[in-house]
Amino acid sequence: MIITTGDTNAKTLAERAVRLAEVTHSSYVQRNKASLAKLSEQYGDEDIIVVVTNGVRLIRPGEPVLEFHPSMGFVRAKRVLKGESDPMLEAAKFQKGDSVLDCTAGLGTDSLVFAVAAGGEGHVTACESSHTLYTILLEGMRYYRSGNGRVDEALRSIQVKHSNHLELLRSMSDNSVDVVYFDPMFREPVMDSSAIRPLRRYANSAPLALESITEAKRVARKTVVMKEKRDSGEFARLGFSTVNRAHSKTVYGVIELDRNSKA
Repeated sequence: MIITTGDTNAKTLAERAVRLAEVTHSSYVQRNKASLAKLSEQYGDEDIIVVVTNGVRLIRPGEPVLEFHPSMGFVRAKRVLKGESDPMLEAAKFQKGDSVLDCTAGLGTDSLVFAVAAGGEGHVTACESSHTLYTILLEGMRYYRSGNGRVDEALRSIQVKHSNHLELLRSMSDNSVDVVYFDPMFREPVMDSSAIRPLRRYANSAPLALESITEAKRVARKTVVMKEKRDSGEFARLGFSTVNRAHSKTVYGVIELDRNSKA
């Protein structure tokens, strides 16, 4: 993976690209008006992270562009800001000031909704095992501008970590966050949107391990939550009770812990 800038060689974009490459241990390449296809050919790397004014995008020859965008997370976040309910937050029993570990961050859609609901007193950690997606998250959450100041503030507040979620959970103390959340990539998609389809190449499609749930129950104070297809056998296999959502093809599984005292 190489990191470069958009068509303009603006100093600020170049500085951002250099810093992103350093933080993610990637290679920065000066654009110098070269085409992205030429850069890919020259450096023998199919994945190119392009830093742009309003965030970041991933270019891979022959594939749709994957650009950081909160997608439906933006719509849901605005609803939460208006005081409306959100099924994920309800399933998690999430309240203002709570903390959450999102073990399967993807492009941060759910992390954003949690961050808006948490307010300034809460804390959201977004864990992503894919180095490419982690890089997009890191830059996108810092520079994406939605046009809504409170949404952007929530994005900037999210702590992004590059790690396998099981390794991260093992490293955490007992009862150290209120909620642990999983949204594993469905092996058989309900419906792939244009935003999700290119994500599949990079997302971890392996089923959740029982040890991940065991560790999540140790780390969480209130709930462990998993999103899956309505007819998925994963809920029974991993010990979740389901929260039904009428007319929805996906549902949330919940393990309630109710440890009220925070560390």
